[in-house]
Amino acid sequence: MARHGSDLLPDVAPSLRGPVEDYLTHIELERGLSRNTVDAYARDLGRYLAWLAERETSGLDEVTETDLLAFRARLEEDGLAPASRARIVVAVRRLHDHLLGEGVTTRDPAAALPPPRQAERLPSGLSVAQVEALLATASGEEPVQLRAAALLELLYATGARISEAVGLDLDDLDLTHGTVRLYGKGSKERLVPVGSHARAALEAWLTRARPAFAARSTGTDRAGAVLLNQRGGRLSRQSAWAIVRRAAELAGVDGVTPHTLRHSFATHLLEGGADIRVVQELLGHSSVVTTQIYTRVTLQSLREVYASTHPRAIG
Repeated sequence: MARHGSDLLPDVAPSLRGPVEDYLTHIELERGLSRNTVDAYARDLGRYLAWLAERETSGLDEVTETDLLAFRARLEEDGLAPASRARIVVAVRRLHDHLLGEGVTTRDPAAALPPPRQAERLPSGLSVAQVEALLATASGEEPVQLRAAALLELLYATGARISEAVGLDLDDLDLTHGTVRLYGKGSKERLVPVGSHARAALEAWLTRARPAFAARSTGTDRAGAVLLNQRGGRLSRQSAWAIVRRAAELAGVDGVTPHTLRHSFATHLLEGGADIRVVQELLGHSSVVTTQIYTRVTLQSLREVYASTHPRAIG
């Protein structure tokens, strides 16, 4: 099997493909990006390579700024969404910056190329009442209900990404002191508090249901993973998504994904008066700029309340 997304690249000239393969190796092994992220880069850069080959470009050192502007126009002609176009352009910019830094090329034609502008989308979150309705769907004593409760409470209590939740090992939990160790993007580690409701749900799952799931395993992973599937292996991201989706259906709440609970976690903390730097740390954001979008969500909520309740807000 090809490594680092190489199998996703088109069959083009080695002078085009080779530098991109080296770049994918670099972001996987040296920058520590996940396989999913590397594959996403490979798909985006594969589109770029196919376009260059179509124009009979023999090497990446031949690419000019005019070429890149034409490529960006082609992405728009192909009907790609603004967010997709922006992502691809960013991947191309990072590729050319890397090639210049490694001495593969003598100039960076993408240095002045801005990504396509896209409308900012505020993250969608749930109200506290909606979250409570969602959590209430997993209040039974059946093993799958105990597992669902553990997953849902964990996501909302910690703001964990779904990959962080299913990747959780027993050694990462300290329920005595109420903390969980999460490993985010780039294997960055952070310690997050866990509230009493989530601790109770996790303890119920670990003591009353998980042992029976683990006993069915014939693999070596059963001793490590916190969340298991019915065969005793580690719960997959897809299965975790299905649990959240099922809970949303039972609660009658539309448009819920695991990331919705992460958004709700951040929004509710800020609405409750949490400092944005604390929320940044809890979410594992590298920059507070990323976290600031949630302050706009809370401000929008405040404006709606003000408009509907203040006697002189409208009129």
